[in-house]
Amino acid sequence: MDINLLRQISIKDYLAALNCRPARDRGHYGMYHSPFRAEGNASFKVDYNKNLWYDFGTGEGGSILDLVMRMEQCTLPEAIRKLEGRSSEGCLSSIKSRTCPVQPPAIEIVKVQPLVNPALIGYLRERKINIGTAKRHCPEVYYAFGRKEYFAVGFRNDSGGYELRNKYFKGCTSKDMTSVVRDNRSCLVFEGFMDYLSYLTFQKLKYPQENVIVLNSVSNLGKAAGLMASFDEVSAFLDNDNAGKNTLEKMNGICNVLHDHSGLYLPYKDFNEFLCAGK
Repeated sequence: MDINLLRQISIKDYLAALNCRPARDRGHYGMYHSPFRAEGNASFKVDYNKNLWYDFGTGEGGSILDLVMRMEQCTLPEAIRKLEGRSSEGCLSSIKSRTCPVQPPAIEIVKVQPLVNPALIGYLRERKINIGTAKRHCPEVYYAFGRKEYFAVGFRNDSGGYELRNKYFKGCTSKDMTSVVRDNRSCLVFEGFMDYLSYLTFQKLKYPQENVIVLNSVSNLGKAAGLMASFDEVSAFLDNDNAGKNTLEKMNGICNVLHDHSGLYLPYKDFNEFLCAGK
């Protein structure tokens, strides 16, 4: 089946087949309890008209294919195969009958080593990241989820956990920011570590002179607020979307002096999209 047709499969129907129902249904969108973790408040939004999802807890989102890859911990080709049984009438015959997980199995780190895997190097090259830069800041992480083992580019956070990225997966072992504190009164703030690596690649830097905060999710702003307030000035490189703008507005009330650099990579959503566009 054509991949564009697969993207039209209703996310609402897919979740309903997994016994996941919206906690609040507003007609054109629904708020769900996240299928990725146990939570008290519904923080998982499904836009019925656009047929897109967004998890406010992790900052992840996308199409139904992204959701299947995340839910099933599978690759894109596997996600396509899982959805191909759906008929044009909206039948989700390829989805096995099961309940939506309340608490998914934890991601377990198996080993961490220098970044050398050709598949990960290729992924970073696709993202236009300088490989030497990536090797200085990121290890290669092997992790287990359920009964399967995977590998990804890792980026260590302040809790000792890792942000994990490969061509098919975006996740983390623990939700926290990453901070690098130096003897400097200025700080650079990035939404995610791919944007941090993009900035270093663009500026041809091994390490910045300024302090660095990588939020790893805009939901970590509260954790970073005290550190941000301790600097004389903060330069923000956030996404050009509603979440980035809302976070920037909150930072205005936290930082002594705040510089917004998101205009540097307009009209692109973030620094990495700008870099990938060859700008």
